[in-house]
Amino acid sequence: MKTVTGPRGWLAQLRRQWLLHRLTDPAYAFVLEPPPPDEWVALDCETTGLNVRSDEIIAIGAVRIVGNRILTSERLELLVRPDKSVPADSVRIHRLRSTDVAQGLPIEEALGQLLRFIGSRPLVGYYLEFDVAMLNRALWPLLGMGLPQPAIEVSAMYYEHKFRQLPPYQQHANADIDLRFATLMDDLGLPRREAHDALNDAVMAALAFVKLRQLHGAG
Repeated sequence: MKTVTGPRGWLAQLRRQWLLHRLTDPAYAFVLEPPPPDEWVALDCETTGLNVRSDEIIAIGAVRIVGNRILTSERLELLVRPDKSVPADSVRIHRLRSTDVAQGLPIEEALGQLLRFIGSRPLVGYYLEFDVAMLNRALWPLLGMGLPQPAIEVSAMYYEHKFRQLPPYQQHANADIDLRFATLMDDLGLPRREAHDALNDAVMAALAFVKLRQLHGAG
């Protein structure tokens, strides 16, 4: 591994050593390696509800991004078997019933597959904080930590993109910018897939990420 010099390099090395010390299973040390350049993983989860403390993950979708390419051939699509039944309110959103996920993977096996798919790549998603919080709760017994990869929020990228387009007198902290996923996709001229499907949502987040990077680079 190439040695990184300078204050940031030393801080990164110190952080990695500290996290390695915390890691409960050395088999997953690869998540702490330097990420491949210009690679990311777009991620989305479907859950039994919105309570991070008590609800469960029932589907995981992820796709790799390399440069400006979304590698849909390198994707991950998993159903996860929950301990409890899927509430009707949740089924109406993502259309996954208890019978649909009854043969899903145990959460520990699903997380192992997800970690191997992500590696050390930074994560991309739309309102990713919730998905990461759900994953982290399940990951602590496995890793002794949450996901260590950087997380890139697509809605924040879009907000910055739209904020830069506002006239100076409207550029203030409470600028009214519509961050709904459908609005974001339509405004960027991107195709929409059926929402509330983990893989579809991950692919749409990846599309938005790539487009916003291109727009930012052009600006």
